[in-house]
Amino acid sequence: MTEAELREIEPTVTIDARDAYCPGPLMELIKEMRQQPVGSIIELMSGDAGSAKDVPEWLNKVHQEFLGVISESDYWRIFSRKIIEI
Repeated sequence: MTEAELREIEPTVTIDARDAYCPGPLMELIKEMRQQPVGSIIELMSGDAGSAKDVPEWLNKVHQEFLGVISESDYWRIFSRKIIEI
């Protein structure tokens, strides 16, 4: 998705993990992904630069959909969609 398309998304849930450091943001996403129903769009806000790389890799590994990432001034907004139960 383009950045403009990502900015139009209304996530099912937003996780604000800007104060957490690796692996905190990913762990919060995993917890939320397990709780949400299939089809949910989850936005993860992270201040840890590693999240922009680690989260898409994890999503691919567990067969979830990575929608994209937006780089804000001091954090990243990472969007995913739950497509199967985990």
